[in-house]
Amino acid sequence: MFNFFVDSNSREGNCYYIGGADFNHIKNVVRMHTGDEILVSENGASHLCEIKSLEGETCVAEVIKENYQNTDLPVEIHLFQALPKGDKMEFIIQKTVELGVCKIYPVEMKRCVVKLDDKKKKSKVARWQAISESAAKQSKRCTIPEIENVLSYKQAMEKAKEMDLFLVPFESKRGMLDTKEALAEIKSGMKIGIIIGPEGGFEDKEVEDAISVGGKTVSLGSRILRTETAAMTAVGMVMLHVEMNVE
Repeated sequence: MFNFFVDSNSREGNCYYIGGADFNHIKNVVRMHTGDEILVSENGASHLCEIKSLEGETCVAEVIKENYQNTDLPVEIHLFQALPKGDKMEFIIQKTVELGVCKIYPVEMKRCVVKLDDKKKKSKVARWQAISESAAKQSKRCTIPEIENVLSYKQAMEKAKEMDLFLVPFESKRGMLDTKEALAEIKSGMKIGIIIGPEGGFEDKEVEDAISVGGKTVSLGSRILRTETAAMTAVGMVMLHVEMNVE
């Protein structure tokens, strides 16, 4: 079933009025017809709807069941991702959105190879936001995770102070025991930050700074992971723990 995101202005009474690119997708790409069912997500809630009309440039979809499903986690996962090379950031965004991340902060770190000027940062964030929306639609998310503007490491640490739990995958002294204890702290409604280093790894000072704002070093296993693998593993690890243990 296809999922479409709208704002509150798109609803009148018991119907949603969907236009623009989504209308084109409904009518001309996936070639849906009246009577077909779709999901319409608005303000964190997904509603089951039936297409009533495809007239002109607007799809009219009537709500069949309010709050049909909730696919978002009972916690917020905030990913602080060091800028990686090439198109890895697009891959990281796509996969972590599918896994349930709430917000992604691209972060400039000392060992990042990629250096973006202000113009490139703006265009990259716009591109990354479009990828987040596409992944949210595909995975039937109720909300579209936000891609924040690129942050300096200092700015990222200020954001990290807002987290209820801040995980730093690094050389954890007690290995998976540290990971297990950190995950056990998770409760419903918490903001959980995860910071992932670049291809060259964290600098020691960056780890020290992360710990100084409350970060807890955790292990992702005994193998060395690429930055994109580490991001998916860390988010997936939290997601699975939450799905199995947190209501």
